[in-house]
Amino acid sequence: MKIVILGAGQVGSTVAESLVSESNDITIVDQSRSNLIPLQERLDLRTVVGYASHPDVMTEAGMEDADMLLALTGSDETNLVACKLAASLFNTPTRIARIRTVDYLDHPDIFSKENFCVDFAICPERILTNYIEKLIEFPGALQVLDFASGKVSLVAVKAVRGGSLVGRQLADLRHHVPDLETRVAAVFRHNHPIIPEGSTVIAEGDEVFFVASSYDIRAVMRELRRMDKSVKRVMIAGGGRIGQRLAEVLQSTYQVRIVEHDIKVCESLTQNLHKVLVLHGDATDEELLESENISEMDIFCALTDNEENNIMAALMAKRKGARKVIALINRSIYVDLMQGSGIDIAISPAQVTIGSLLTYVRQGDVAAVHSLRRGAAEALELVAHGDSHSSRIVGRKVGDIKLPRGATIGAIVRGLPPGDIYHQNITEDEEKDFLERRDQATVIIAHSDTIIEQNDHVILFVINKKMVQQVEKLFQVKVSFL
Repeated sequence: MKIVILGAGQVGSTVAESLVSESNDITIVDQSRSNLIPLQERLDLRTVVGYASHPDVMTEAGMEDADMLLALTGSDETNLVACKLAASLFNTPTRIARIRTVDYLDHPDIFSKENFCVDFAICPERILTNYIEKLIEFPGALQVLDFASGKVSLVAVKAVRGGSLVGRQLADLRHHVPDLETRVAAVFRHNHPIIPEGSTVIAEGDEVFFVASSYDIRAVMRELRRMDKSVKRVMIAGGGRIGQRLAEVLQSTYQVRIVEHDIKVCESLTQNLHKVLVLHGDATDEELLESENISEMDIFCALTDNEENNIMAALMAKRKGARKVIALINRSIYVDLMQGSGIDIAISPAQVTIGSLLTYVRQGDVAAVHSLRRGAAEALELVAHGDSHSSRIVGRKVGDIKLPRGATIGAIVRGLPPGDIYHQNITEDEEKDFLERRDQATVIIAHSDTIIEQNDHVILFVINKKMVQQVEKLFQVKVSFL
């Protein structure tokens, strides 16, 4: 696939690196030559220096025969104009825009074919907010990812001493909770993957990925670790877009405090966040943290625009007694260094966002993609099409499907209505109808004798993203069926 990416920032660079590794023809455009040189040196792609939404620059980037435009600059207006030009001047089939401004997102008609011609609008800040909100809701989890419009969740936890399954075989899980359906999709021990089998013994410190109905998450987590106390108090460092969004969604459920160094931003936060205590100061100020009883905080989230400050604030908060600390870190090398070394969860915004973009790039009917373990592994939701004659999947038992070693089918959702309310511009009545039909869909935890039917949503885990193309080919339908 020929893809033009506008913007070589953290999101654009991460997306480019991922897509190049999948044999796509990539051209990336940025105003700054210094942003492009490292990419050109490391990756097999073309670079173009220039203003992203200028027609001449887009022509130089190859928009005339591009299959997809990813407008990922830091400017919403540039991204919108680029999508409009890609449609009107170059007839580009698929146009995706990064949009940060809530006002645009609240008026989806802006993206219609009559206006800016955006097929899909991606909001990294909204994706990050939802991601962090899940980690606060389930404080014992390292990741909580939704599939099938929220019907199924993939959860990563660290197995700790005291969990009833630690030191036991996976086959014992069903004996411990006979009324609970779940499947362990993967186990990572000392950063190396272990393909789970019934005889696999869970060890203390293992990172365990399990799939279950979203209603059963807490029950499964109890088997792998002692349940953490519920969260009541949350402190957020940084009142920017992400910090403010998170405070907005948390303020009705938790006691929230937000620390911001810019007095004007504090004044704006005070006007918009009526249930949040807004503090003017520096989150790396030890005296400030102590005066605000950091030791009583259940969760501390360092979400400023400065990753060094986030690291320092999170480490200090942990040392001063905060139960769990989360830090937003842009550079992937920092994420690998800091995860678990004083910082409980280090989040890369680009890695969290990339799954939403990969959903539209993948071959076949892909409903969702989530990047895992800093991009090394992936979880996918694919829709099965065809019949037993035209498909390698439909009408076959899970145990008979020739998946690459290290790929696991974790769950199947049957009866889910087509589409996804989170990626469509639909009316309130259509949304209500979708949710009612979604609630009636059935979650089936996959076993070797489970048979896949047409239109099933299949949730898979691959321990190495290099396996993704093989999995996608399995789901492709023979031409005769089409």
